[in-house]
Amino acid sequence: MVKSAGKPDYGLVGCSSAIADLRRLIEKAARTRLPVLLLGESGTGKEVVARAICEANPRGRMVPIDCGSLVGTLMESELFGHVKGSFSGAVENKKGLVEAADGGTAFFDEIGDLPLDMQVKLLRLVQESEFRPVGASQSRKVDLRVIAATHRDLKTEVAAGRFRLDLYYRLNVLPIRLPPLRDRKEDIPLLMRHFVAPEEDLAIPDVLSLFESYDWPGNVRELKHCVERIVALRSEGALRLADMPTALQYHVQHNDIHTLAESVDEPPGPAHRFTAAKSPPIVSIPDSERQAISAALVATRGERARTAKLLKISRTTLYRRMKEYKLA
Repeated sequence: MVKSAGKPDYGLVGCSSAIADLRRLIEKAARTRLPVLLLGESGTGKEVVARAICEANPRGRMVPIDCGSLVGTLMESELFGHVKGSFSGAVENKKGLVEAADGGTAFFDEIGDLPLDMQVKLLRLVQESEFRPVGASQSRKVDLRVIAATHRDLKTEVAAGRFRLDLYYRLNVLPIRLPPLRDRKEDIPLLMRHFVAPEEDLAIPDVLSLFESYDWPGNVRELKHCVERIVALRSEGALRLADMPTALQYHVQHNDIHTLAESVDEPPGPAHRFTAAKSPPIVSIPDSERQAISAALVATRGERARTAKLLKISRTTLYRRMKEYKLA
C-alpha cells in the first residue's frame, strides 16, 4: 500500500489523485459531528470510508445498519428497540441499533432503500437526536453522529416521491462522492497486491493490461473477488481464460471480436494498413466476424496467411471460420 510520508491512508489503497482527494475529505468530515452522506456506485468502499471517518477521530463505536435488510413488521423494532409487551413476542425490553450507537456513530448503509414511514422516524432522529422505542410512551435522547450511504441518486428518488426531501437536506450536509474504479485505474496494481498473500504474484503484464482495459462495474469489490478467484483456480502458476470470472471472459472475447470486426478505410495496396472502425452495436457477433474476415481478405487480396496474421488468429481458425461463414 502506497501513501505519502507522514500522511494516514485511512485504509484506502491507492495513490491516484482521486484517492488523495478522498483522504482529504475524510479528514475534514472527521473534525465534526455533522451528518455525512456517502455517495457512489456499489463496491466503491463506502463502509470503508465510514469507518475511516470514525477512526480518524475516535468517539464511541460505529454501528452499521443495513437498510436494505430491514424488512417487515419488525423493522422499527430493529432500529429503535421496543418495550416489553408492545407486541406479540415482545417478552422483554430490547435495545435497537440506534440506541446501541449512542455515544458513537450510526452508519445507515443504503439509506435509499429505507421505506418512507421509517424515513419520517429517521428524520426526527437526525433533527432532534431522539427516538421512541416501539410501545414506549416517551422519547429517548441519544448523542450520535449519523453517516448515511447510498448507490442511488437521491435527487431522482426525491423527484419520484420515494425519498423525503427534508430528510435528504438533513443528511446532505457533508456529501462525499466516492470515485468508481474505472476513474482510478492507476490504483489497480496496488489493489491487486493488497488482495493477495505476499508470496502470490499476479503482477503479470498481460493480466495488468487486461484488468486496466476492463471498466469494473462492480468496482473494488468486483476486483477483489476476481483476484481471489484467480488465486484459487489458477493451475500451477499459469493463468488461463477459464480461471477468470465470466465477466472478464466475456470482456476478453469481446475484445477479440472487436479486433476481428475492424474494417479497412483505405483501398488495398502494398502500403495498406488495417485500420480500426467499431462495428455498430446492432451487428451480431457472427456478422461482425464475417464482415471482419471479408474485409481482411480484401485488404490482403485473398492471401490467407497474411489474413490470419492480420486478424491475429491461426490459419486453422481462419479456415474454419471461412468455411462456417461460406467465405471459402
